[in-house]
Amino acid sequence: MFADLAMTLGGFVLLLAGADYMVRGAVDVARRIGVSPLVIGLTIVALGTSLPELMVTLRAATDGATGLAAGNIVGSNIANILLILGVGALMMPIACTRRALFRDGAAMVGATFLFIAAAFLGTFGFWHGLVGVILLTGYLFGCYASERKSGDAIHAEEAESVPGVHGPLGLAALAVVGGLLGVLLGAELLVAGATGLARTFGVSEEVIGLTLVAFGTSVPELATAIVAGLRGHADVGLGNVFGSNLFNMLGIMGIVVMVVPIDMPASMLRFDVWVMAAASVLIVVMLRSGWRLGRPEAAFLLLCYAGFVAAQFYGGNAMAAG
Repeated sequence: MFADLAMTLGGFVLLLAGADYMVRGAVDVARRIGVSPLVIGLTIVALGTSLPELMVTLRAATDGATGLAAGNIVGSNIANILLILGVGALMMPIACTRRALFRDGAAMVGATFLFIAAAFLGTFGFWHGLVGVILLTGYLFGCYASERKSGDAIHAEEAESVPGVHGPLGLAALAVVGGLLGVLLGAELLVAGATGLARTFGVSEEVIGLTLVAFGTSVPELATAIVAGLRGHADVGLGNVFGSNLFNMLGIMGIVVMVVPIDMPASMLRFDVWVMAAASVLIVVMLRSGWRLGRPEAAFLLLCYAGFVAAQFYGGNAMAAG
């Protein structure tokens, strides 16, 4: 048990540090070669903060732990909304623009119900993945055109909030390579440790994926929300969560299932995907009601997340199959 716990904790540390250094290095390289902050925010920052989910989900799927893989996607989306935005708004109320809500928020809700519909149709396979990646690409191009035309700085602010790597260009490139290796090794350790803990405590892989692993892979988004809140740019955390959830459902799940098909566990179809849908709709309704997310709403979101985690371990789906 102690070895599994050590691997899990080590995996968390490597994922967080690796993703941080890879994003900082990649952003620094992009800045130096003249890439605009808008493009950096839409691509490098969004991909970088979602890289832990990608590597962990892909590793779990190729190892045959499809319950953990599916649980990581769904659990990360739930944690992003209830935990990450809850923590961010508790630190500083989050303001929301009409454009961000009706473009990014609506896209997230639409992708959520598309994801659930695909899950009920059967196995997530190659064509599901390809459609997801195409839809995500179209969304990114739409965001680029919209923000360039309107002058909004939502994604550009995300890029500007990332500190660079001090030193020569070669050091920034080294940070990219080293960070990527850290994420790869972290994913390996986290999947091995988490599956070992699931066996030790007799809980299902999907529960571990929905809670422990999902929290670990959402740490980059949590760090982004905290830093943005401390700097008075809490709305950056909101855009990051909307974008991360879209990346998880369309991009990460899309890439993974083009390599390894995934069946959604029946227990998740009965409960967890609907929690994800309810959280997605809830956050949009909350933001639309007053165009901000205050501390009372933040406390409610955190309470909901605590209830979700408790339901995983004390509900009927916690025990491992067989």
